[in-house]
Amino acid sequence: MSRAKKKLAVFGFERRHEGLAPLATFIRRMASSLAISFVVIAFALLIGVTGYHSLAGFDWVDSLLEASMILGGMGPVNPLPNTPAKLFASAYALFSGLVFIGIMGVILTPIVHRVMHTFHLEKDGG
Repeated sequence: MSRAKKKLAVFGFERRHEGLAPLATFIRRMASSLAISFVVIAFALLIGVTGYHSLAGFDWVDSLLEASMILGGMGPVNPLPNTPAKLFASAYALFSGLVFIGIMGVILTPIVHRVMHTFHLEKDGG
């Protein structure tokens, strides 16, 4: 088996000449994508909560609120008391934007693959 075929087998997506995967396979792929996304979100939230707690001196609940709002793209809630906290908030906001883009890629990959594969089947079949 060629190296390219092995890579595709690792990701579990069907190749162009193969039929559309069953709905159960698609649902399993979506569940895997969502699970990966939740793990990444939890890790990013842990970074934010720890940073706001240690650098800004917020209690744990306020740190969770602040990190959640930044990670969700809503913006800060509480004023930041010092320069290290402001620098952390700046870096965390940039990090959160990249996490959002990455998570959207992970979640949308099975959907886009299924749609594109459907188009190829219609093109090949007709």
